[in-house]
Amino acid sequence: MTHPLPATQLLDRDHSILQFNERVLAWAEDESVPLLERLRFLCIVSSNLDEFFEVRMEQHHAASQQSGRSDSPAAKHFQALSKAAHVLVIKQYKVFNDQIMLDLGRQGIHVLSHSERNVHQRRWVKDYFERAVKPLLVPVGLDPSHPFPQVANKSLNFIVKLKGKDAFGRENVIAIVKVPRVLPRLILLPDKLVHKDEKGQVVVSLSSVIRAHLTDLFPGREPSEFSQFRVTRNSELAVDEEDVRDLRTALRQSLQHRNYGQAVRLEVSSGCSPFLSQFLLTQFELPEEALYAVHGPVNLSRFTQLIDLVAKQKLLFAAYKPEWPRSLNAQRSILAQMREKSILIHQPFESFEAVLALLREGVNDPAVLSIRLTIYRTGAESEMMELLREAVLRGKEVLAVVELKARFDEEANINWAEALESIGAQVVYGVVGLKTHCKMLLLTRKEGRVLRRYGHLSTGNYNSRTAKLYTDMSYLTADADITSDMQAVFVHLASQTRLPKLKKLWVAPFHLHEKLLALIAATGRAAAAGHKGRIVLKMNALTDELLTQALIRAGSQGVQIDLIVRGACILPAQVAGFTDNIRVRSVIGRFLEHSRVFYFRSGKKEDLYLASADLMNRNMLRRVEVAWPVQDPELRQRIIDESLVAYLLDTKDAWVLCPDSRYTLLGKALPASQVRHSAQNALMLRYSKTAEGLP
Repeated sequence: MTHPLPATQLLDRDHSILQFNERVLAWAEDESVPLLERLRFLCIVSSNLDEFFEVRMEQHHAASQQSGRSDSPAAKHFQALSKAAHVLVIKQYKVFNDQIMLDLGRQGIHVLSHSERNVHQRRWVKDYFERAVKPLLVPVGLDPSHPFPQVANKSLNFIVKLKGKDAFGRENVIAIVKVPRVLPRLILLPDKLVHKDEKGQVVVSLSSVIRAHLTDLFPGREPSEFSQFRVTRNSELAVDEEDVRDLRTALRQSLQHRNYGQAVRLEVSSGCSPFLSQFLLTQFELPEEALYAVHGPVNLSRFTQLIDLVAKQKLLFAAYKPEWPRSLNAQRSILAQMREKSILIHQPFESFEAVLALLREGVNDPAVLSIRLTIYRTGAESEMMELLREAVLRGKEVLAVVELKARFDEEANINWAEALESIGAQVVYGVVGLKTHCKMLLLTRKEGRVLRRYGHLSTGNYNSRTAKLYTDMSYLTADADITSDMQAVFVHLASQTRLPKLKKLWVAPFHLHEKLLALIAATGRAAAAGHKGRIVLKMNALTDELLTQALIRAGSQGVQIDLIVRGACILPAQVAGFTDNIRVRSVIGRFLEHSRVFYFRSGKKEDLYLASADLMNRNMLRRVEVAWPVQDPELRQRIIDESLVAYLLDTKDAWVLCPDSRYTLLGKALPASQVRHSAQNALMLRYSKTAEGLP
């Protein structure tokens, strides 16, 4: 029997998440990246940190509070995470102010504060405030009959300290101004207001517009102190699935309260006085560690609006249009081609349109009798969902397994579930207590006297927008074993009957975890016996302790292990006498690395699986996931070359996890004369005619 390694020998998951965001921030600092794309990466860090606080920090804050002691392990962990987050936020705003904003000005894009605006610009801004902003603002002066208003999660607000007395002669000194979300956070001034010396475009932020006219909101009183503020709240939906009759209705009701969960972070302007910041901390029942005084807009993630406002193509990545998959003939039936062989689509280098074309063909083919699909993140507007509606109207049997608890996509999924159900589709919500995270599409077609199945499995979501931004693998197959396994999984999700013994699919939470553990162990035994042992795994995160420990043991037995982990990784790499044979790298590029590829070699035996799951405890035990083998030699080699080898050879976008648990950008260690190799750029060049001229 093997004994687990002490958890203290593993890396901390949450610090690893913050390190990932440091790597994303590096793209915002990189002057070789187009300027507006640098701004986009900067805003992605803000969005990532929002979710980190909403989900991860809330748990640690609660544990720290429950411990009741400032020196408890939970409290110390919360304090250490807070310190690391503060360091990252300070660096982020330094990049924003000292690099991005200055470079925008050099490119003729000016985001002007009130003091920087000339007389004509101020006049226009005042008119805009009176017309479009002031009518929507209702300042609330605080007193016993006017308590602190409900402030929504991540909304922009102002706190104001006032001199003088109100209309009733009372000295209620604090007022709160809530800023409606319907107002644009950035406003482009008309070209006629741009001074010839500025030579470009002038933008003003909504916060600066309100700040310049705060006095107009309080006639007869004078603001003596003020600050923007933004509170981040716990966003987990508290629904007891075991104790509700209708999960959809319960979730819709719970969504109404998501914006008002427990506060976990308070952002204020750097000039916010101690009096006002302490007042807010007390109001939201937050410790000092939760206060983030920032040198810039508190809602920095909303600065992505600037990219659309100015729309300078020269400051963006060169346009990239995915081509139709090379392995598919666009002039022939996709179903007919699937009968001949399994097909691989590498997104976004190849177009997701082929997946839509498959479903479209199934909807229009009278011989296709049923369509089954899992829905995790499709987006508020989805051609796939419209095609499912059309299939129902054409009399086909449609089963949609909708995951209502896909975080931050709950409302869109509820709406799709209701729309499909209203026209007669069979809609189910998976298994109580588990998230259905697998991505499967199954068509059943009558061919002569038999029924034949056609399946699509994917490492990513059925979402046309993210399919252009995320790297994923789509697998189209008519393999009888795989499609019969898919059928069994759909029946299980709908009826909750036991899964039969499957031929090829590995399914969580039933046996995916144990199958991976067994395959890692077998590779280790082969290496210990003198055979070649090799493991290469590509995923978004590695945080499952049992899998991590299994990999460390296999490495100690002589297996050479390479892990390509985009985000959090708890396995310490290249530690002498511990993980000498294990290397970890993270590739951060133009596209979000999202595919999950698992490769094992024991002697001459090779196994390669694609999966919907990362190597996280939640994916193994609390989600319905699938992994499937790729056995065709040509397809398997293609995946090895494009998803593994190309990334192991990356010397431009790859970060290497060092023995001291820090990540180092590999390209920085290379001589200046050496050409850097980017896996993503190489794949774009390989697949698309529009990618010419990439570095």
